[in-house]
Amino acid sequence: MDRLIRPRLVSILAALLAVALPQAGHAAEAAASCQAVSAVARVTLVELYTSEGCDSCPQADRWLSGLKGRPDVLAAAFHVDYWDRLGWKDRFADPRNTARQAESQRWSGARFSYTPQVLVNGKDWRYQQGLPTAAAPAVVRVQLVRESEARVQVRVQALDGSPQRLGAWWAVLEDDHVSVVRAGENAGATLRHDHVVRARGQLAPRLAADLAAWSIDVPAQGEGGRRVRLLLVVTDAGTGLPLQAVQLRC
Repeated sequence: MDRLIRPRLVSILAALLAVALPQAGHAAEAAASCQAVSAVARVTLVELYTSEGCDSCPQADRWLSGLKGRPDVLAAAFHVDYWDRLGWKDRFADPRNTARQAESQRWSGARFSYTPQVLVNGKDWRYQQGLPTAAAPAVVRVQLVRESEARVQVRVQALDGSPQRLGAWWAVLEDDHVSVVRAGENAGATLRHDHVVRARGQLAPRLAADLAAWSIDVPAQGEGGRRVRLLLVVTDAGTGLPLQAVQLRC
């Protein structure tokens, strides 16, 4: 009996390997081909501080959604939590986003936090006036490469004109979220959100010459199987202002 079973087991294992090995190869090839490199000109970075509890925010949310697909503009929506106490808890709100908004006063020119607040290239901006069109040459080059379904490698190269010390922050973004608001200032409204920040982190400032490659834990899929996007922003460590941004869409 053993003599009959063993050849069958060998055949089964061989068949499984024949299927698994090409699939593993395809997965590795797909991960290696998933990458993004920053543009030669500085892209326009738009940050929106918003809340589902703010009745003037839906208009700004719709405006931000209209920026999807523009190659010269990258956007992120930071939902803050200080509206939550007024009757509706924004499920995307994060106290760390509130703290970031307050910290941004150091470089944005804003004297206080408010919603909806838009920062363009780090500066307080009235979004109704449109976005700037002039693009300065980039002073850093950024490359993002997905190493696996769970990790992304980052490489930053300082170019002519780069500050001596650089910092970086990143955000994991999701699109196509819908909320039916049942209380607060937007009670009864159906709100749609894009560019929503679901997770973020930052790199401690360091000399540009010492900036080496590092990896970030970023799953390829988010809530409900959504394909997430990774936004990586390199900053001037002295001023906090962004120098260049790039986005990985795979």
